[in-house]
Amino acid sequence: MVGIIVVFPNKDNAANIRNLLARNGMAVTGVCTSGAQAIHYADTVDEGIVVCGCKLKDMMYTDLREYLPKEFDMLLLAPPDRWSGRETEGVISLSMPLKAYDFINTMEMMLTNLERRRKRRKQEAKKRGPKQQELLRKAKELLMARNHMTEEEAHRYIQKCSMDSGTNMAETAEMVLSVMS
Repeated sequence: MVGIIVVFPNKDNAANIRNLLARNGMAVTGVCTSGAQAIHYADTVDEGIVVCGCKLKDMMYTDLREYLPKEFDMLLLAPPDRWSGRETEGVISLSMPLKAYDFINTMEMMLTNLERRRKRRKQEAKKRGPKQQELLRKAKELLMARNHMTEEEAHRYIQKCSMDSGTNMAETAEMVLSVMS
């Protein structure tokens, strides 16, 4: 799930940005005033965009960027003298005062890029080498024989274990083989 998190030390500024996004059909996951709150919201979604200013209540935007998962991008809204000349990976900057048209277009571009990356990750995950396919086949056969599962049930079991443990299916299949052998 894609999440948009708005972080500004001034709650009114954060609410105004949220309202602007909502008027343009973008759902905001959270509105907060500190980096710690933003990190908490980021943990509840798979990927997303953090819209923030330079200085938050408890940290600078560069610190927040370091703490966010790599699946998150950041849109920095600040005066040009605060960020000019500094390139930070995963951060796009818009100068204040903010033009609503530029802001919405930038958000749409960032959301499109997130979607493109998600599709690419999904395609790469589907590509399994012959060695991985063999491991998966053996693990399914073992589950089918010992637990009287159908092939589909065995596949789903390995898939669920893979998602729960945060490993790919080949690693999970290898783990199933080592535990059950």
